[in-house]
Amino acid sequence: QVQLAESGGGSVQAGGSLRPSCTASGRTFSITGMGWFRQAPGKDREFVAGVTWSRGITTYADSVKGRFTIFRVKDKNTVYLQMNSLKPEDTAAYYCAAATSQSQAYAYWGQGTQVTVSS
Repeated sequence: QVQLAESGGGSVQAGGSLRPSCTASGRTFSITGMGWFRQAPGKDREFVAGVTWSRGITTYADSVKGRFTIFRVKDKNTVYLQMNSLKPEDTAAYYCAAATSQSQAYAYWGQGTQVTVSS
């Protein structure tokens, strides 16, 4: 079992920054990767960014490349999403997810944290 707890969302004006975080607990030794997804009202949940746990290899959606940075602090079992140059279209509920050696995919999810960007 892996439990994920997100925090750090909020409301900002366009061009501002936020850095939500996600901390894992439970069987953290089994984590192979963590990532962030987002979902706006009426839209499907979409992948935002991911990072492998061992070597920190990152992957980004094209829509956030150059603006968002995902990084993990292994000793804290925590992943961050540094979001800069935020746009109104970034407004969504952001969800942390984790993959494990058993799941080999994103199988564990946080409760979500709301990000609202005003124009």
